[in-house]
Amino acid sequence: MATQAVTSLWRDRRFRRFWSAQGVSEFGDRISELALPLIAVTMLDASPSQVGLLTAAVWLPNIASLFIGTWVDHRADKRPLMIAADLARTVLLLTLPVAFWLDLLTLGHVYAVAILAGAAHVVFNTAYAAFFVRLVDREHFLEANSKLSATRSLSFMGGPAVGGGLIQWLTAPVAIVVDAATFVFSAIQLSRMDVVPGAADEQPEPLLRRARAGMRYLLRHPYLRRSLGCSTTVNFFNLISTALLVLFASRELQLSAGTIGLAFGIGAAGGLVGAVAAAPLSRLIGVGPLIAAGAVVFPGSVAIAALADGPTWVKATALAAAEFVGAFAVMCFDVPNNSLQAAVTHDHMRSRVSGAYSSINYGIRPLGAVVGGFLGTWIGVRETLLVSAAGGLLAVLWLVRSPNLRTRTLDGLHPPES
Repeated sequence: MATQAVTSLWRDRRFRRFWSAQGVSEFGDRISELALPLIAVTMLDASPSQVGLLTAAVWLPNIASLFIGTWVDHRADKRPLMIAADLARTVLLLTLPVAFWLDLLTLGHVYAVAILAGAAHVVFNTAYAAFFVRLVDREHFLEANSKLSATRSLSFMGGPAVGGGLIQWLTAPVAIVVDAATFVFSAIQLSRMDVVPGAADEQPEPLLRRARAGMRYLLRHPYLRRSLGCSTTVNFFNLISTALLVLFASRELQLSAGTIGLAFGIGAAGGLVGAVAAAPLSRLIGVGPLIAAGAVVFPGSVAIAALADGPTWVKATALAAAEFVGAFAVMCFDVPNNSLQAAVTHDHMRSRVSGAYSSINYGIRPLGAVVGGFLGTWIGVRETLLVSAAGGLLAVLWLVRSPNLRTRTLDGLHPPES
């Protein structure tokens, strides 16, 4: 079914290939995450609300995740869908530098690429939910998620710093080419993997009925519905600040693209520390309590940047510190939370449930980004960041008196009776 029992997943060739594919494409993503808003801010003179709409465009396709995941569940082999998603993102991203060189780049074009690339990302993620459990045994869930999250954190360390330098020296559209190349590498690595497909969802019901079944399963699940409420609240308030953070650092803190990228890169070291520490901390204090701690600290960390003032080095240090604390906390939230979800979901429902979960959890992000953009225009960008930090603390209330909070270990956990 999945990997052979090994002392470490580093000895599993298939996992190493998947890890390298994800690591390289994550590195490229960090470049685009900095380049896209900087294209809007510095080259197209976007307002705070327009930057918020751009962030919303990136996450807008997640609203359709339920239906995409239901469609994905009909395919036994999820790997070709993941490869196709990588190649689609490659082509879409390359249209930006081409338009720039032809002097045809517009904000509408950037919005369109953000939406379509976001749709490809949804296909990849809903397929990944089922692919992951074919690749990794249950006893390695925490280890695998920790390793993948640690690599993602490394991308947050190196990607923004390199991206900031590329943008400053070569312009943002040229830096996008690097991200496009990383998706090609990911597609090649995935094509070289031999993972036995799971069973496809062969039920003859119409797509809409099966989608409703996936959403019903999620909302009635004793663990998943509490996890969903907590994650969705975190994401809503986090996107309020995420939509404006690059603009805040550039316009209000008066930091250059290179300094912003360096601060993000240094701060992202917290994610690496958190990803490495998540598994042992889960064993030490329990899976549920660690999720709750991450849900409290992660959204509040942006206040460190929002309160920054003084010389350039002080403001850059505050930005890096906010990133460090937030990155550490989000890994302490994501690693045990993702592992818990994998342990309590039925195999035949994974892509559907992943899609339903993303429809709400990620689907709220466009709303958060739009709210952030308009709040930034209305009450000020710094004040909006503080609203985001305070509001995010409400997320932990979803875990009070939940089985999630009482979960100490994944041992013995199984999906509920159908």
